[in-house]
Amino acid sequence: MIDLSGKVAVVTGSGRGLGKGIVMKLASLGAETIVSDIDDRSIQETVQEIQSYGGKAFGKACNVSQPDEAEEFVQEVIARYGTIDILVNNAGINRDAMMHKMSVEEWQQVMNVNINGVFYMMQPAVKVMREKESGSVINISSASWQGNIGQANYAAAKAGVIGLTKTAAKELGKKGVTVNAICPGFIETDMTRGVPDHVWDMMVNKIALGRAGQPEDVANCIAFLASEQANYITGEVINVGGGMVL
Repeated sequence: MIDLSGKVAVVTGSGRGLGKGIVMKLASLGAETIVSDIDDRSIQETVQEIQSYGGKAFGKACNVSQPDEAEEFVQEVIARYGTIDILVNNAGINRDAMMHKMSVEEWQQVMNVNINGVFYMMQPAVKVMREKESGSVINISSASWQGNIGQANYAAAKAGVIGLTKTAAKELGKKGVTVNAICPGFIETDMTRGVPDHVWDMMVNKIALGRAGQPEDVANCIAFLASEQANYITGEVINVGGGMVL
């Protein structure tokens, strides 16, 4: 049984969707959770839902693409709780377009959130983890990191997340800090449920297990990586996609 009691866990982009599933899972295992997103309403709804079943949660808005805002957010968490034990970098956006039609703004928006934002959150958080010589960072990449039509910006950013993860694992290993990346496949969220039926069927047909994933499928893997049971696992890239990528 995974027990995260006493651990302080930050999950970015956790007001809804996949991030919400992750933060709720960590809270259910006893962690003190910090719900972070850019939308105050979704933050408070998630915090209240966690608290309704006895979980521990605090919410604060943060735009991870802004370095000063990310730094201020991390410092407030440390001031409030004294530390950060678990950091899940989940916040992400997509602005899909074929490369020859993609605007510079669409490129930069995705880069600013999906890769820069991961660095902006990690840099201040790992400082406290280095000092106490413990901690777990889990970065959400994507199966699209290997390339996907219409996602030059998204794929490049998610590939960058993997490079950043492996570099951080090498830098932080001797300090007792683990850093891993998760590559979710086709996960059922409000966003994916909005695709046309024929696209949904096409995606599910690519999956060996024959179904779309649930946020909890990803959250279960993250909970393990955040636990003491995974303290000898670092620098890994784990596909959680039901066999979509084989």
